[in-house]
Amino acid sequence: MSLKNKELLQVIGGAVTINATFINALSRAFTTIIKIGQTIGTVIRRSLVRDYC
Repeated sequence: MSLKNKELLQVIGGAVTINATFINALSRAFTTIIKIGQTIGTVIRRSLVRDYC
């Protein structure tokens, strides 16, 4: 079964849904950005205080 052009123009829907995989990916990206920020902050603080373990 193939659709004609008029029928194709009337198709509603698509891949604009937010599912659990997308939310999980956003959550992991946010967590990664936070961890990178913490690491950079720690490096800056240690270099200013000269506190090396």
